[in-house]
Amino acid sequence: MISRPTPKELGYRFPAEFEPHAATWLSWPHKEASWPGKINSIYAAYCTFIKAVSEKEFVHINVSDKEMEIFASDKLKALSVDLNRVRFFIHPTNDAWCRDHGPAFLINPLAVQPKIIVDWNYNAWGNKYPPFDLDDQIPTLIAAEYNIPVLYPEIIMEGGSVDFNGHGTLITSASCLLNKNRNPNLNQLEIEEHLYAYYGVDQVLWVKDGIVGDDTDGHIDDTVRFVNPDTVIAVVEENKADDNYGLLQQNLKELKSFRLLDDKQLNIIELPMPDKIVFEEQRLPASYANFYIANGLVIVPTFRSVKDEKALRIIAESFPDRSVVGIDSTDIIWGLGSFHCLSQQEPALVG
Repeated sequence: MISRPTPKELGYRFPAEFEPHAATWLSWPHKEASWPGKINSIYAAYCTFIKAVSEKEFVHINVSDKEMEIFASDKLKALSVDLNRVRFFIHPTNDAWCRDHGPAFLINPLAVQPKIIVDWNYNAWGNKYPPFDLDDQIPTLIAAEYNIPVLYPEIIMEGGSVDFNGHGTLITSASCLLNKNRNPNLNQLEIEEHLYAYYGVDQVLWVKDGIVGDDTDGHIDDTVRFVNPDTVIAVVEENKADDNYGLLQQNLKELKSFRLLDDKQLNIIELPMPDKIVFEEQRLPASYANFYIANGLVIVPTFRSVKDEKALRIIAESFPDRSVVGIDSTDIIWGLGSFHCLSQQEPALVG
């Protein structure tokens, strides 16, 4: 049951990531089990990411307590991060994946309350990694901090499972959103109704699959990303013998068949997958599509691959008005996610 009036009916929408930000939200990594035997190795790249973003916009970081705040501050100071650009919030978390447990900010500049938060339910990608009770509370804690309204759709949803063009279109994957480990009592039409109502969109595009090794069951932020209102970057596997080749070709075929709300075809920019990365006999979901778009900047995960430079060049050409920075994500990807998975944008109020 969808409560009325909905955010969409009240004129709210979820802006595209390439629209202006007020801040970037993160949850400081502390769960050893997410990077078994490697968590200390991720902080250099993670703090490099924070440094780059903080030079363009404010960075807000959820930490469990003052001890974690001091630990994080020391790591950032060691890289000469301007801590005037960073704000810590004592919001305890189970894990670091703020894209999925963080707040979904919607805006309506004409409303009395121009910014609200939608707090979707969260179950750690189909109850794979309990406990997740602390993560599930993060959006409401942030809404209380800001003293802004929070709405509860009461269904499972993760930020990495959806991407937006800012003009009424959302893209997602059936392998994730229709997986019975999320919302087993809802069919595709019912899920779409929630997406329309609580993200303020008018169109939902579905591709079938995600990449091999992705424990989220196929988040779209590893495969297809909007770079402007009518253009997507879509990852492709160049090696026909690779397990990702066929499923990414199927996604590409589906993308070519889509029409936007104005009946235009999508412009599709093909982006190669990096070389296969295996660690302790596990295929890791390394993808250049897991980039993060900040104000005037795009941060791209790199993987010590011969394809890194080609990927950076393609992404730079796709964002001619932004600088593009590659940061080594080889250790971070052992946690089965990268910079986009770790971050969630807070939109600025413009207009």
